[in-house]
Amino acid sequence: MTLLEAARQRHSVRRYDARPIEQEKIRQLLELVEQCNREGDLHIQLVTDDKKAFGSWFVNYGKFSGVSNYFALVGKQGDNLDERLGYYGERLVLEAQRMGLNTCWAALTYRRNGKRVSVGPGEKYRAAIALGYGLTQGVAHKVKSAGQVSNISQLTPDWFRRGVECALTAPTAVNQQKFYFHYNDDHTVTATAQRGFYEKIDLGIVKYHFEIGIGIHDMSQTPIV
Repeated sequence: MTLLEAARQRHSVRRYDARPIEQEKIRQLLELVEQCNREGDLHIQLVTDDKKAFGSWFVNYGKFSGVSNYFALVGKQGDNLDERLGYYGERLVLEAQRMGLNTCWAALTYRRNGKRVSVGPGEKYRAAIALGYGLTQGVAHKVKSAGQVSNISQLTPDWFRRGVECALTAPTAVNQQKFYFHYNDDHTVTATAQRGFYEKIDLGIVKYHFEIGIGIHDMSQTPIV
């Protein structure tokens, strides 16, 4: 499965069975977490076999059940912390999808009571991502049109369209999709987020999807400014 296929096929899953994640997949995920932390200057952690992890964690539109594995999104406080956590958190989400695992972002009203999560001085625990084998594969939700989230037109290049279309597959808090991609005259792209629930995390998530859509998976090469 390619990253683009993973982006299109992945849906949020909140109910999981008791099947443990295989050790080889855990090893691969830990390597990915280490790489994301190194590149993003973050402290993301993979917590496994924590039966009480989401026991009392709720979101406004659904209850989690059966969660015993999750990514804890932690990093040092900074102006773009949420955006970096969104970007690299979604990178982990899609790699997990490629491994046959299911995920769900939990960033609204969950309780940060995980005793197995390390939060150092000056760090913030901003969100969690449930991980495991879902009872279902989730369902697709209604999305906005490309014209509602960008200045796409007959004058913008095809790669811009591909990026916007992939961004529309990205998960956002309560499916708000409060982002906008603007194609500039100098062939760069400006990505912005309207004020909303965890809009900066959402911005990082959709930026990663945009890059997948245009075939770039390295932040140093992105046309987004």
